[in-house]
Amino acid sequence: MTSDAFASLAALQDRRSTCRAYADEPVPAETLDALLRMAQRTASWCNTQPWQVEVVSGAALVDLREALVAHVLSSPTSPDLEWPTSFPGVYGERRRECGFQLYDALGIERSDKDARFVQMLKNFEFFGAPHVAIVHTPAELGPYGAVDAGLWLQSFLLGAEALGLGAAPQAALASYGAFFREWFGLGEDRMVVFGVSFGFPAADAPVNGFRTDRAAVSDAVRLH
Repeated sequence: MTSDAFASLAALQDRRSTCRAYADEPVPAETLDALLRMAQRTASWCNTQPWQVEVVSGAALVDLREALVAHVLSSPTSPDLEWPTSFPGVYGERRRECGFQLYDALGIERSDKDARFVQMLKNFEFFGAPHVAIVHTPAELGPYGAVDAGLWLQSFLLGAEALGLGAAPQAALASYGAFFREWFGLGEDRMVVFGVSFGFPAADAPVNGFRTDRAAVSDAVRLH
């Protein structure tokens, strides 16, 4: 028998999706504080809590967005984590399906490279969100520091959903790690892992209307 707490958690997980359009309304300071406090309780290896989070809002966000887009248009990527070299088999199929669903929701033809490029750039405009968080970890902790940061992200995403917020986890932002290290004055010993744009969802935006599927448990789990 499932508990009420489990049912609530499962409902949040089922309801959550990546938000790619936002209302022009900042998250109240007390709501943001509650969300960050909850996410800070995330488990980590030996309680190292390796994540550090740069939250940007208001005029600072406008400056960051303009500088980042200009950088993206003129500079090569510089990810701190090794970027995937390919998405073989079912992983590529899932990736393509997600992209096609996104373009279909926006009415973008798959052959329209210009429109697809404009949509891609919205990643670096934070999808118009009023806030963005850039998350980095100690380079010395390698992939395990990144794994712990991923746990923090899941807490943040579910907490945002519970508070009526939308959020977009963005690996794309980590493809410009050197830019963010310079912008925030971080040392070379910091590894930019991902960003997450967040705020109140734009209720009627078509781009927020589609949902991706999940594989069956039997496709991912073997019981021995």
